[in-house]
Amino acid sequence: MPTFCCADSSINYMYNMRLFLSAVFFLLIGSLHAQRVESIHFHLYTDSLKKGTHNYINVDGKLSDGNWKPLTAKELDFKADYGKFEGNDLVLPDNPNVVKVTVTASLKSDKDKTKQVTIWIKQKPDPPLTSESSHQRKR
Repeated sequence: MPTFCCADSSINYMYNMRLFLSAVFFLLIGSLHAQRVESIHFHLYTDSLKKGTHNYINVDGKLSDGNWKPLTAKELDFKADYGKFEGNDLVLPDNPNVVKVTVTASLKSDKDKTKQVTIWIKQKPDPPLTSESSHQRKR
């Protein structure tokens, strides 16, 4: 019995397309579940804030699959009892009238996921930088 190439190929195409779309659907569903933030945590790069500069406040989300994801002001609401936020940066004036700042970060999609940390402001100035040539001259 003769076969018609068009009929067979259209059936194969429909079968392959259905299989492909099913696989894409299940991958999307799986990745959406894996991206849920279970908790948030401060992972600060320094032990104190610097005066008169932008201080990056690093907050990571622990995902339901155990991985970590850096979070930004797109996903978080930041509040501080002193200074002002610009994105993830806490901006302090040159001469703050406080010695510490309490920072609160809340997940925008779930306000119950909130963390708070108190960070001290560095009081002593940084020592002057010495160049390598001046260091070698002292030897």
